[in-house]
Amino acid sequence: MNKPALTLVGLAATTVAAGLLALGVIPSPFLAKESPAASISANSDWRWNLPQGFPEPLVPADNPMSEAKFQLGRHLFFDTRLSGNGSMGCGSCHFQNLAFTDGKAVATGSTGDLTSRGAMSIANVAYYPTLTWANPSQYTLEIQAGVPMFVENLAVELGINDENKAAVLARFQNDADYQRRFKEAFPGEPINYLNIIKAISAFERGVISGNSRFDQAQAGTATLTDTEERGRKLFFSEQAQCSSCHSGFNFSDQTVSAASPQSNQPFHNTGLYNVDGKGAYPDNNPGVIGVLPQEASNMGKFRVPSLRNIEVTAPYMHDGTLATLQDVLAFYAAGGRNITSGPNQGDGRKNPFKDARLDKIRLSADEQADLIAFLKTLTDQAFLNNPRFADPFKPR
Repeated sequence: MNKPALTLVGLAATTVAAGLLALGVIPSPFLAKESPAASISANSDWRWNLPQGFPEPLVPADNPMSEAKFQLGRHLFFDTRLSGNGSMGCGSCHFQNLAFTDGKAVATGSTGDLTSRGAMSIANVAYYPTLTWANPSQYTLEIQAGVPMFVENLAVELGINDENKAAVLARFQNDADYQRRFKEAFPGEPINYLNIIKAISAFERGVISGNSRFDQAQAGTATLTDTEERGRKLFFSEQAQCSSCHSGFNFSDQTVSAASPQSNQPFHNTGLYNVDGKGAYPDNNPGVIGVLPQEASNMGKFRVPSLRNIEVTAPYMHDGTLATLQDVLAFYAAGGRNITSGPNQGDGRKNPFKDARLDKIRLSADEQADLIAFLKTLTDQAFLNNPRFADPFKPR
């Protein structure tokens, strides 16, 4: 299959099935039938139990939440049979103890292919209006979930294709436990790829993190140290500029919810590269311009990730080229990165498409250390160890 997931921008696709078909991620033979609207009644037992200050997530009308669907999705997410060669599942690149990242600079697919970008955290992913680092066409979890499963023109991830799709699906159709789980989650519906994607999306939508020491301090049940408090004040200051992009309850400037379903979709160039002296990023990783090539200013623009659990999601940036939080703070304090040798040589500080706010940042070494101390208060230990989000196939 050579189905690029780059064609949905501006398309008025209102249902999960329509969006997947429009993308070409799942051609019509993959779908036994589209899920009926009657499945909306399945949400009667669902309770969000959201952290203080978190709005209710936006949920597609044709994929309502239910506990049975969430639990089915959790099993599918971690099941290595959901790949062409049976070697890996979604959870093979998203580890709970790493806030559902994988600790690698770039992810590795089921056949050994390297992707061009790092695995993003799925913590609070329900609140993003776009998914992945730089693709505004992947604007729902249902659309995004089909990409690692079926798309092979970029890099093989799960590697389901025309030759093996029936055999992969049969692994679940012939499994008694999955037969029961699908019946509970999708009464009267078949076990098909559409419902697999819906279930995985429901699980991901329910993976919520909001009980860090920062949150506890906000609620008055914990106290930050003097160093952490200095870092907190810096974070929200004009001097550091952090909160101008890492804003709101999820520390990201891309946020939607049930109450606010519309959102701007800002992407930013941080001066990480300038390989030709005119603003270019490496050819295999140019940012949003790879999807929206109409404007040169889209070069090098990527989505702002949440800073929640940032302590455990190294290495950093879209391609994992900054190894530590110290590297990240030094990079921002310098106003970009100057690469002095090699194929990506160039002074990112002088990138003409760089976000101008980087030039306002002024941070001493001590202030950078204070900021790092604050960032570590965003680690949610309960989330990293919550059995509700854990791999059901591993003993605890």
